[in-house]
Amino acid sequence: MRYRPINNDPQDPRLGRFIPDDWRHVERYPLSALAVEQQPTAVPVVIGVNWYTEFDTPVQDGTSKEWFIARGGSGSLTTVRGGHCVCLEPGGDQDRQEWRVFYDQGSEGACVGFGWSRCMTILNKGELYAARWLWDRAKETDEWPQTNPGDDEGTSVRAAAEILVSAGHVDWETGYAGDDYRERADYTPDPGDGLTAFRWAADVDEVHRVLGNARGDELGAVTILNSWGEDYPERVWLPDDVLDRLIQEDGEIAIPTDR
Repeated sequence: MRYRPINNDPQDPRLGRFIPDDWRHVERYPLSALAVEQQPTAVPVVIGVNWYTEFDTPVQDGTSKEWFIARGGSGSLTTVRGGHCVCLEPGGDQDRQEWRVFYDQGSEGACVGFGWSRCMTILNKGELYAARWLWDRAKETDEWPQTNPGDDEGTSVRAAAEILVSAGHVDWETGYAGDDYRERADYTPDPGDGLTAFRWAADVDEVHRVLGNARGDELGAVTILNSWGEDYPERVWLPDDVLDRLIQEDGEIAIPTDR
């Protein structure tokens, strides 16, 4: 399975987000189809986007101590390394340090499962989820026969969103640690921990309105919550013009709309 923009497999196996073969989800379920007053606010957003080399090494601001990537803007971007999925944090610093540690995808291409699971943890006020179970199920149902439970291939943001709607999610139990894909196949999801609906944003303004992050509005940026454990800062600011470019480059911008 090759990542479309670079036509080869990413050297970093963590970059496991694939670009869907069609955009029926964006066409059928745009956020703009909801009246503004019906659109959610202060909720997390899940994005699947190209990942550039400039995103690998965050830089800390000497005054605010906040971390930034691609602070030079979209014109500073050079090489696409693959595709990645991350959760964007809504206003109020709703993520927790222990979730950063828990949702460490390791070296697997499981970013879609981890990005969506972190989103659901924020939505559901701290409930932890079996991210690799979601990754497995999404690979069973996506459009690529090459992606299957047990391999290290990725999947699309859409595929995991559809699992959350159709089946729900699996509450984490300590006994699940160390389980492989065969054992995860027997987990029982709870529909109440999934989604009843999701929408897709088309531009940066829609993303800011949904996130309701005052600091992000001030900076002209969004906060990504990466799934690379303690080797990467918990919160990293991504400039709006970079996000706009990523959206135009076949980015998936998922908005849970049932909370």
